[in-house]
Amino acid sequence: METRDRILDAAAELMRTRGILRTTTKEIAKAAGFSEATLYKHFRDKEELLLRVLRERMPGFARVEVTAGEGNLEDNVSRLIWGALEFYREAFPMLGSLLSEPQLMAAHRESISRYGAGPQHAVDRVAGYFRAERECGRIAAGTDPDAAAALLAGACFQQAFLRYFAHGLDAPPAPDALITGLTQTLMRALTSI
Repeated sequence: METRDRILDAAAELMRTRGILRTTTKEIAKAAGFSEATLYKHFRDKEELLLRVLRERMPGFARVEVTAGEGNLEDNVSRLIWGALEFYREAFPMLGSLLSEPQLMAAHRESISRYGAGPQHAVDRVAGYFRAERECGRIAAGTDPDAAAALLAGACFQQAFLRYFAHGLDAPPAPDALITGLTQTLMRALTSI
């Protein structure tokens, strides 16, 4: 396994079990079997490392590929919901501590904005997909793609939070019945005239 991958794997594990605030680059490097200097040869800072973990080691939004006009619309929406639920299930342990520290949240927000990243990007991507499906005629013309994406993300965020609250780090994946219920409810909203 390459150095970069070992560092990402160690970072993902430590951030998930300790949270982003309590995980240092020194600890990540040590867990990966390298010096902190080696870590910084591959990543500029802790924020870049976090973003790479979120993009490369996490299930979810950014990694679910759907193309407007292709495949079954309900299956595509279901896959997006599954991806969002999985992403939030994995992200809560990493990022939850930021919510309790307004100054650190502000610093984190500023840092990740330098990378053109942030939680809104995934929601914008889903809204773009819904907009393109509306242009293909597979979603009702009166549908607000931004609102539909916000509903999808918000419902998945809330459900993942409830599962994390109830089970902690060992929260199991969302049951199929939840994914089906969310999908069918959103489909009615997307396809009704």
